[in-house]
Amino acid sequence: MRAFAALAIFCVTAVLAFPAEIRTAELAPEARQALEQIKASGAFSSPDEGRTFNNREARLPKRERGDCLEVTAPAPDLRERGARRIVAGRGGKCHYTEDHYLTFKRIIE
Repeated sequence: MRAFAALAIFCVTAVLAFPAEIRTAELAPEARQALEQIKASGAFSSPDEGRTFNNREARLPKRERGDCLEVTAPAPDLRERGARRIVAGRGGKCHYTEDHYLTFKRIIE
């Protein structure tokens, strides 16, 4: 049992220490479009877009309040916003989630 607990702690530590990454080219077209909207300094199509991301789930590193914004990367087959988001922080670091903030991948250009 102890060995299992030690292995579980090691695995969790490894996941936290080495966050997942995704290249821009690997993003869905809608996510790439959302990323371009962010780069265009907030030319968002809806008032729901570009809101402050509060990191309530604490799955991203802590930042100053208001330092990050979120933009939907809509799925083409859904009528509502869906679960896919890009979270962008000042300084250009962006993260992508496909599952409404459960997991994140850092976007690398």
